[in-house]
Amino acid sequence: MSLIDLRATNLAREHVAHVHGHHQLILATRGATELSIEGNGERITGSRGCLIPCAHHHEYLGDGRNRTFVLDIPVASLPVLRDAGEIERLFDRPRFFGVPLQLNRLAESLMQQLEHCPALHSEIAALLLRALYLHLESQALSAQGEAYVAGRDGRLDMARLDDWIDRHLAEAIHVEHLAAQCALSVGHFHARFRECIGMTPLAYVQQRRLEHARTLVNHSALSLGQIAALVGFRDQGSFSRAYRRAFDASPSSERRLS
Repeated sequence: MSLIDLRATNLAREHVAHVHGHHQLILATRGATELSIEGNGERITGSRGCLIPCAHHHEYLGDGRNRTFVLDIPVASLPVLRDAGEIERLFDRPRFFGVPLQLNRLAESLMQQLEHCPALHSEIAALLLRALYLHLESQALSAQGEAYVAGRDGRLDMARLDDWIDRHLAEAIHVEHLAAQCALSVGHFHARFRECIGMTPLAYVQQRRLEHARTLVNHSALSLGQIAALVGFRDQGSFSRAYRRAFDASPSSERRLS
């Protein structure tokens, strides 16, 4: 194995359970894989990835339709890697993490580059690791400082709420998550939000999901299934129904006209 080994692969419908002596990043651009680390299981999709430090038992089962980045870093190679400190912090513990729209789109672009230029796998791997490290560091800093109290006039800082929502579109968003950003109880936040915005918090989240989806439908080559996953819908069918209710047109028909 080289210093960093990166490959784009399809994880098949085959149950695999093992432990290995290298760190591993699993990041999908489409499809899904059921994965468990030391008994803690989640689903790897375009909106969810995982970091597996060496010597941690894990098992997985792909859906056979996924496209997945698998990045291996031998522990012995860490001392000679330029960003060894960042890599060690990335793999300080097993973890699943949310993949925002920007990171998913970067991963998809890098996967295409890897398939066209496999000789550049080390450079592509380094770029992917750097982007992931910056994302997780930014997320940690935001978690430390994003709780705030609404102003004395009762207004909510919608710019900050919008930023938080947009960074978590691919994930399930609940009212308690939004209330926590404002350091308010769920009931107090819900009442204040309706008073200020004129709709419920979850209706507002749905509106932002669909606004982002419309941009992607009209200005990207992503499939409708990929767009649905990136903005937080369970499947393409529920996404298309919500899209039609919001815009009086299906995403497929709107894309044909754009």
